Amino acid sequence: MNILDASSLLAAFGALGVAFILFAETGLLIGFFLPGDSLLFTAGLLCVSSRSGAHLSLPQVLIAAVAGALLGAQAGYWIGRRGGRPLLARSRSRRLQEGAQRAEELLARYGHAKAIVLARFVPVVRTVLNPLAGALDVPVRTFVLWQVVGGVVWTVGLVLAGYALGSSVPNVDRYLLPLVALIIVISLIPLGLEIVRSRKNRSRTPTAPASYMGDEL
Repeated sequence: MNILDASSLLAAFGALGVAFILFAETGLLIGFFLPGDSLLFTAGLLCVSSRSGAHLSLPQVLIAAVAGALLGAQAGYWIGRRGGRPLLARSRSRRLQEGAQRAEELLARYGHAKAIVLARFVPVVRTVLNPLAGALDVPVRTFVLWQVVGGVVWTVGLVLAGYALGSSVPNVDRYLLPLVALIIVISLIPLGLEIVRSRKNRSRTPTAPASYMGDEL
């Protein structure tokens, strides 16, 4: 079994695996590398076809996906409330640190509600935003409300997208690997755009002259 391969995970654990993987990806900092987007889309496909060895029930997948995503986000939030910023600072993962920076920028740029919802659709950011929200003392009611909204839209949307495609295209599972690769690429676009935007903003920020810096010191 390959934990980075959505099809392999679903064949081994079924709908229950969806809940566990999403809980780890959205609630535990060690789960940032797990394939949340591709897992949800593939699970939707496998609710239609069983050629890959794992035929899933759509209601079970939807319940497992929503439960895993919502419970994971809430667990991440409380970990952040208890552990605070030092918890993120101790990580040596460059990808995780960059995700934390993007998450903090989202919170500052869009506010709590919009950032919590948008983070669901950005890999890595959805892992670190939950504990970061807890560390920054985002109000509990605000976090719960908007993480539920974002979690339901993200999970149900991707599962139903996979299910709709599987229902409308005959033998679509023959193209499962290219489709999963496409989902991964699409899911990385928001993160890439944020990185490019951040770098452009940094390059436009003027550097203070040395004499001015000296005067300030």
